[in-house]
Amino acid sequence: MKAAILAVGSELLGTDRLDTNSLRLTRLLERYGAQLRQKCVVGDSIEDISEELHSLAAKHDLVLVTGGLGPTADDITREATSLALGRGLRLDPEVLADIERRFREHGREMPAVNRKQAEVIEGAELIPNRRGTAPGMKIEGMGSTLFLFPGVPSELEGMIESDLEPWLAERSAGEGRETVTLKVACLPESVVEERIAPAYGEFGREDITILASPGEVRLRATAQGPEPERRRRLAAMASRLRELAGDAVFCGSEEETLEGVVGELLRKAGATLTVAESCTGGLLAERITRVPGSSDYFLGGAVTYTNDLKSQVLGVPEEMLREHGAVSEPVARAMADGVRRVWRSDYGIGITGVAGPGGGSEAKPVGTVHIAVAGPGSVEHRRVRFPGDRERVRWQSAQLALDLLRRRLLAP
Repeated sequence: MKAAILAVGSELLGTDRLDTNSLRLTRLLERYGAQLRQKCVVGDSIEDISEELHSLAAKHDLVLVTGGLGPTADDITREATSLALGRGLRLDPEVLADIERRFREHGREMPAVNRKQAEVIEGAELIPNRRGTAPGMKIEGMGSTLFLFPGVPSELEGMIESDLEPWLAERSAGEGRETVTLKVACLPESVVEERIAPAYGEFGREDITILASPGEVRLRATAQGPEPERRRRLAAMASRLRELAGDAVFCGSEEETLEGVVGELLRKAGATLTVAESCTGGLLAERITRVPGSSDYFLGGAVTYTNDLKSQVLGVPEEMLREHGAVSEPVARAMADGVRRVWRSDYGIGITGVAGPGGGSEAKPVGTVHIAVAGPGSVEHRRVRFPGDRERVRWQSAQLALDLLRRRLLAP
């Protein structure tokens, strides 16, 4: 089944609104083995929407349309689809009565503009909207099946569950497409590529994808076919990729984060953590506390940006700062050990560096960062030089600090 997605809305052509609906629909199409061939975004123009729909329907078995079913003047998906298919629109009294009832249930009279949401394209099958006022529609035309959905994500989700997913399941004949994601911390993309290269020959290059971002590489393995064979192949691919990538793999899920993984390790160990940050300015603590329940293991931290605070709060010796400078191995170690000692945590992290764009020197260029992890019995240190702008340096510093602690917690 060849499929296309059309997102309608001029706001999606700007910079402040993302088309997240198409991502949800893409995952569903993959699950049931449909081949997504095209994604489009069109502004609020009847002619443009109609032309795009006509083109997509002529080339695809399935076209999923989101947006433009609301009550305002720029909600014109019904009119554009009617034009593309050469079919009329009619006011459905039952739909109108249902919309009026919904407004009365909330103690309001239905505004006149909402009448347009009761207009139905000739030959369309209505899709009830239990989370909003605009019903969706399923229409057969030009050799294609068109689904029209509202653009509100929660309303779309409800219609996916009630109508689109059962429709796809019925036509998949047990075929499907699934993806598993492994996340790798703090290795360059090229290093990961070299490590997993044997898997290309074993499973096929087209079924393995590498996606790189600062401090993290995603490995995505895809398998297609009937469920039992698909699941077996996917499990074999994930196991092999994990073996090849080694202990840099920190999770096997798109949803998991490094801070979440570290938090779970701390919880299982019954251990607590504190952090002392300089160049990251609190970013590490912010990431740790994104995780629900992080108060189980995270006691708190300090942003000690100046030398005075490093000495006064963490107990870093003034002579050490004078001799080595704030951005140095001894100071990072002293920060990690100091924050652990002051707040009596099991583990402490110290980060100090030059995030840029200024402040660098020949001995300590921009991107130079020292990270230390203090724990029972020892303090571990890593010196790195990160590429990129200030935010990228800060993010990678926090990422590496979390990964160093992860490895420490996993060590025998």
